[in-house]
Amino acid sequence: MPDVSTHPLLDVLLAGGARAERLTASRVFPERTAEHADWPRWADATVVQGYRRLGVERPWTHQAVAADLVHRGRHTALATSTGSGKSLAFWLPALSAVRTAAAAATLDPGNIQSAHVRPTTIYLSPTKALAADQLSALERVLEAAGTRDVRVATCDGDTSREERSWVQDHADVVLTNPDFLHYALLPNHRRWSRLLKGLRYVVVDEGHAYRGVFGAHVSLVLRRLARLAAHYGEGSPTFVVASATTAEPAVSAARLIGVAPDDVTAVTADTSPSGRRTVVLWQPPEIVGWRPPAGGDAAGAGGPHRDRSGDEPTSMRRADLSEPDPWALPAAAPEPDSWAPPATEPDPEAEAVAAETPPEHPRRSATAEVADLLADLASAGARSLAFTRSRRGAESVAQQARDHLRRSAPDAARRIAAYRGGYLPEERRELEQALRTGELLGLATTNALELGVDISGLDAVLIAGWPGTRMSLWQQAGRAGRAGADGLIAFVAREDPLDTYLVTHPEAVFDAPLEATVFDPANPHVLAPHLCAAAQESPLRSEDLAAFGDPAHVRGILDVLVARGALRRRTSGWYWTHHQGAAGLTDLRGAGGSPVRVIEQGTGRMLGTVDAASADGQVHDGAVYVHQGTTYVVAHLDLADHTAVVQRRRLDYGTWSRSVMSVAIEGWDSGDEEADGAVAPEGADGPGHDLVTREWGPVTWGLGAVEVTSQVVSFQRRRVPDMQVLGTEQLELPEHTLGTVAVWWSVPEFVLRAADISPEQTPGALHAAEHASIGLLPLLATCDRWDLGGVSTELHPDTGEATVFVYDAYPGGAGFAERAYDLGATWLRATRDAIAACPCVDGCPACVQSPKCGSYNAPLDKAAAVRLLDAVLSHAPQADDLVVGEIVAPKTDT
Repeated sequence: MPDVSTHPLLDVLLAGGARAERLTASRVFPERTAEHADWPRWADATVVQGYRRLGVERPWTHQAVAADLVHRGRHTALATSTGSGKSLAFWLPALSAVRTAAAAATLDPGNIQSAHVRPTTIYLSPTKALAADQLSALERVLEAAGTRDVRVATCDGDTSREERSWVQDHADVVLTNPDFLHYALLPNHRRWSRLLKGLRYVVVDEGHAYRGVFGAHVSLVLRRLARLAAHYGEGSPTFVVASATTAEPAVSAARLIGVAPDDVTAVTADTSPSGRRTVVLWQPPEIVGWRPPAGGDAAGAGGPHRDRSGDEPTSMRRADLSEPDPWALPAAAPEPDSWAPPATEPDPEAEAVAAETPPEHPRRSATAEVADLLADLASAGARSLAFTRSRRGAESVAQQARDHLRRSAPDAARRIAAYRGGYLPEERRELEQALRTGELLGLATTNALELGVDISGLDAVLIAGWPGTRMSLWQQAGRAGRAGADGLIAFVAREDPLDTYLVTHPEAVFDAPLEATVFDPANPHVLAPHLCAAAQESPLRSEDLAAFGDPAHVRGILDVLVARGALRRRTSGWYWTHHQGAAGLTDLRGAGGSPVRVIEQGTGRMLGTVDAASADGQVHDGAVYVHQGTTYVVAHLDLADHTAVVQRRRLDYGTWSRSVMSVAIEGWDSGDEEADGAVAPEGADGPGHDLVTREWGPVTWGLGAVEVTSQVVSFQRRRVPDMQVLGTEQLELPEHTLGTVAVWWSVPEFVLRAADISPEQTPGALHAAEHASIGLLPLLATCDRWDLGGVSTELHPDTGEATVFVYDAYPGGAGFAERAYDLGATWLRATRDAIAACPCVDGCPACVQSPKCGSYNAPLDKAAAVRLLDAVLSHAPQADDLVVGEIVAPKTDT
């Protein structure tokens, strides 16, 4: 066990030494003392008085520096740690501007200068919860200041027509989200002309959340906003991008708002106080006495095998093969890994297997382990957050923690809850308030609470599985020990090649640089519909093109849009001439349509919602749905009505869906390569990415546009916790297609045979290599495995050879496949080494099994995968050889 400085709660996690072997590494980050500055001279005295009454006698230096930059009209990227008071830096100039204008109008109402439109501010957050939290904080400042002449309001899709009308006519500060801008405010900009005419500041909070395709969409929404503000007002507004600590914040912010990096000033020196933080890396133990689940029907060996993409594992796809189902009826005798003994007793299943031969047992799941730790922390009276990788994981951790505490500490058991997307807004607000007040001791949550909702005073944070980026890791960790108190953070590894690598290579967590925020606003699939929307808002002129990227690239896309009838070209510009709105051409978040409402049969009560893209796999007929520990069975899924009707039932089984998938390479047969940008908002033939190939001797690499077709075709009922298959039912659900970008490599048959891989072993070797490569790609690209999908097949119809595909799980691509193509040798070498280094014999979740496999992780052949990757890498050119250090700390994209 690593040496660690004693933290008051660390012994609780270690259970008096019984769990000592699970702690693989630790680091103590020292406390930081505060540095203060004077209030700026331009700051409104009443607003300052409000902050002082709330306990802010003087601002921290970084707050004062950033506020002054914003006040002077300088685009600002404020990238400091969680809980560092970033909001003061943008609210102080925004509120002062309104107060100054109001005072001028009051003192000299007849002066023409005082009749100037009042300055306004738009605040944008990625979630409604964060906007509501900021509104509450802002109202506290104004109430403390005793001023009523600043009018603030939230406005989003839930706002009534009457309230929206008031906001349009009167609000000085509007708190909303990019979705509302795109779908409501910008298309109806004439109704919002007062707000746009006075728009002085645009605040983009949690800027690091805008990455990938979503980030590209938001970037173009902001450029459309700036264009209309300049049309109505005297110039473009000043942008403030508040973010977690990230690499190159000025560059990322500049790309987001569409200006040159030199036009943005970054404030990164954090001068807020911080308590000492103890961060530990934790690997769950191997399961003693584990036996493979009985009755599994593996997928056929000859077909393609899929690694499903999505925003989360579901109640039909377990996050780990060893993960218990927390919703089973209590058994007379606990099964392995389903219940834990009291924390005061040694945990027999926690004892790592000490054997001279390589262990053949899977490790305990991260969700089961975190549930134990959360229960122990709650029993000790600590207030804690447990971050999970999925909605199902949040429900699982909360339910298991309650079960652990029910006998030993029933009061603490009642103070544990789950928090996730899909809950109704009022339910989430109640949970947030209960955590703030201490009514709740433990909350198991998805990354919905990673963002800046003000939850302070927490003692510990548990992180179940790698959250995707180091930025997210430290953002989640920052929830512990806020407001200068000491905090404890434990990162608990899943059985995943990336997680295993990280807990055994602590330098990759503690010392590697933070990632840059990667997104591409020039992506034709993203840019084309926004150009249509901009043209509908106001005809596009030649001088407008530079705001959307390289003018030549933008003009090329406009030419295609004109050719396909989406836009009409006139000498004065480009016009949208259709009756329907252009905003509907794109889906900012890639949700794939309206969410599905989950309705309880008999009562008509709406329990929550499920994203449209996840509905087929999560709430198909017969699926198990879980809400705060209560189980339901889906009676009927109506995709046309976007509803799933469920019945409440106590169950002793869970459900797992199965999908089929195929990948077709666009333009492979014709050989035609469209110019970059040849994409229309609808009816396009592909993502518009040129087909690129290269040869490593007999091995062929490819990068290009593909069409991925998937369909949920059946589901299994499995008894828990022994995972006995109770039955399989077929489903009749529609196919879904995704036009995206993929990287692939193909291997001829003679290379396989030379590597001693027989025809029977080939599917398992390809499938195992695909899984592991997806798990390792996040080390080289700013993504996680849920941003990716994959398919492997021993004979692909396009390549005519055994082929492994890894694709971006976003329409049009997100740049991850391109990163993999550029660093092919580095990527596959890391994959090969991770598989070979795993001590298991036949493959496990730490090396070649995937938590989102659509083929039940079968067939998989670990040894053959190593031979396959050795054969492929033997043909890699020496120029592609990169040092191991680039695996640990890969270069970040800019």
